[in-house]
Amino acid sequence: METPQSEIFHLSGPTFLTSVDWSNSYHRRSIAACLVQGVYVLEHDRQKQRQGPAGNAAPWWEFFDFKLTQVLVDEHDLSIFGAILEFKFPYHLQHNHPTQRPPQYAIAFRGTMTSPQNRSEDLKLDLHCVLNDLRKSTRIQNAIETVLEIVSRAGLGNVWLAGHSLGSSMALIIGRELAKNTGTHLETYLFNPPFISLPVEWIPSEKLKEGLRFANSVITAGLAMMVNGHHSQDSVQHHPFILLSSWVPYLFLNPFDPICCEYIGYFEHRVKMEAIGAGKIGKLATQHSIGSIVSGGRETDFEAIHLIPSAYLTVHSGTNAQGIREAHGIEQWWKQELEFKYNLYHYM
Repeated sequence: METPQSEIFHLSGPTFLTSVDWSNSYHRRSIAACLVQGVYVLEHDRQKQRQGPAGNAAPWWEFFDFKLTQVLVDEHDLSIFGAILEFKFPYHLQHNHPTQRPPQYAIAFRGTMTSPQNRSEDLKLDLHCVLNDLRKSTRIQNAIETVLEIVSRAGLGNVWLAGHSLGSSMALIIGRELAKNTGTHLETYLFNPPFISLPVEWIPSEKLKEGLRFANSVITAGLAMMVNGHHSQDSVQHHPFILLSSWVPYLFLNPFDPICCEYIGYFEHRVKMEAIGAGKIGKLATQHSIGSIVSGGRETDFEAIHLIPSAYLTVHSGTNAQGIREAHGIEQWWKQELEFKYNLYHYM
C-alpha cells in the first residue's frame, strides 16, 4: 500500500521553517504540531514494520533538531501512543543565549487511530474520556510517571507537553495533575482537545445558543451548590480549579470541529456572564459539568477533567467547507496561509 502524503515530511510538513525563531508563537505551534504528527507516523511505521531509513517518522522531529529518546507503549495493544523527544541544542543556540529557548524535552501524544491494530484500545479510551475517568487508565498512569521523571531530570521550564485529540486529553490531564499537586506549570500545546458536551457552538442562532448556555450555567451552579455547599471557605480557596488558575495551556481550536469547538463558547460565555452581572453563577458553573457532578455524587472529588480555568486560545477562522475530518486534523496547525483569532482567558 502506498504511503499517504500526509506521513511524508518533505511533502506535507513546514519545510519552509529552515530558521526557527523560538520566540515566534507560530513557529512554536508548528513545531509542537509536527512532533505530535511524528508520533502518529511512528505508530504507522511500527505497524508496517518500517525501520531505520525506511521509516517516515524521524524527519518530523529531526528537521527541528530533536532526537527520539524514548517511546511510550500501551501495555494492552503494544501500540506507540507517545514519544519523548530531546532537543540537541545546536552550537549557535548554546552560545547566543536567546531570550526564549527551545525545550530540552518535548513529550508528545497522538490521538485516536482507527486501524485494526489500534481501534479497540483507542476507542475504549475515548469512552473513558467521555465518562470522565481517563486518568484512571494505565496509559495515563504510565505517562504521568514518565513526565515526572523527565521534569525532575530537566528542571522547570525545560519541558513541553503536546497532544492532539485523545492525546491532548492526556496532555491536559498530566498538565493539570502537575500544576495542581506540585505547582509545576509545563508549557502545554493542546490541539483539538475534546470538550465533553454537545456542540452548542454549532447552533446558528446566537440567541438560542446563549439561552441554552445560560440555562446550563444556572442548573450546573445549582447542582454544584447542593453537592458541596457545605464546604468551608478554606476548602473553596484550595479548590483544584483555583489552584490551576495560574497554569495557562495553549488551546488550538476549529469552530467546525464538533469535538473541540465548545471550548470557544465555554470561555466566551464566562465573560458574558460577568457582563450581565451573573459572574458568581458563571464562575461556579465553569468549574463543573453536570455529568461530573452526577457521577461524583456526594464525594468531594468530582472534577471535570476537560474544564480548565485559564487558557490561551488560537481559533481557526476558516470556513466549514473543509469538512469535519479536516477541521479535526493536526495538519492545519502548521499551515502557513491560514488565519487565526487569538484570545487569552485568565481566571481570577
